[in-house]
Amino acid sequence: MLSAAGDPQVPPAAELSAGDAIILGVVEGITEFLPVSSTGHLIIASHALGLESDAPLLAADGRPLWASEPSAKNPAGEPLTLKLAADAYTVIIQAGAIAAVMLLYWRQLLSMLAGLLGRDAAGLRLLRNIILAVFPAASLGLAMHKLKLDERLFSIEAVVIALVLGALLMLAAERWRRGRLPEAHATASAARRDLSELTVRQSLGIGLMQCLALWPGTSRSMVTMVGGYFCGLSPARAAEFSFLVGLPTLGGAALLKGVSTGPAMIAVFGWPHVILGIVAAGVSAALAVRFLVSYLGRHGLGVFAIYRVILALVLVGWFLV
Repeated sequence: MLSAAGDPQVPPAAELSAGDAIILGVVEGITEFLPVSSTGHLIIASHALGLESDAPLLAADGRPLWASEPSAKNPAGEPLTLKLAADAYTVIIQAGAIAAVMLLYWRQLLSMLAGLLGRDAAGLRLLRNIILAVFPAASLGLAMHKLKLDERLFSIEAVVIALVLGALLMLAAERWRRGRLPEAHATASAARRDLSELTVRQSLGIGLMQCLALWPGTSRSMVTMVGGYFCGLSPARAAEFSFLVGLPTLGGAALLKGVSTGPAMIAVFGWPHVILGIVAAGVSAALAVRFLVSYLGRHGLGVFAIYRVILALVLVGWFLV
């Protein structure tokens, strides 16, 4: 666990323990790609590990640590707190989850690279589809970040609402998928469909669906999978598209957070346990991705909808009652 003493004479910033680093890495890696909301799980994990203090942190020599240093626009700056450092940590260790998907789907990545070189038409179409699916949410997310609307939206209540509404959306999408065509024909047809066959309109539609994930607790992977359903993809194919779309989305978030808060976060937690968290996130993400593709091919999204409702009840009981 971390300690943050209130006495300025005692350095409050200390390394994250190995156990805490592994727990956060595993929670991040598993929940990032499952349609269950990584936000909700990280809220519980951070609370259980005691990483929610808003007290300003100091370096070992007594200097203040900053999330945002004082500037002409913001003379007071934003002091780094344990909570902000932990939030930055969980974003930066997404690098492990990104690496896991890149290793598992290297063929698709090589295909897209070949497409850029004019050697693979299907790979170029897949790259186009991913860009179209990323663009709407990325543009809206950057605008919200500049206006700090993402911070204003965040609350336990908002996460609980998103978990329940997301569960209802998943159940509706699953029912729609199963009822639209005879099961055997629908499953076989959708399973054969290649992700490069998505149209511009369909890819952009999935991208617009991802804008819903800017509401905390919604789950980026969930809305991408549901959007894939509505475009005629099988559950497994929809999940695979979600993984690939997540690469630039998660990579951009990790890069921005690393540039803005990374050095101060490392001063709090230390390099060894940041690397440990990345490794834990990578291993757990690889296992979660393999499990999800296999499970969805047989059962669909229904059980994850039920799980989201259970998670919402846990959050209500833990934080709101």
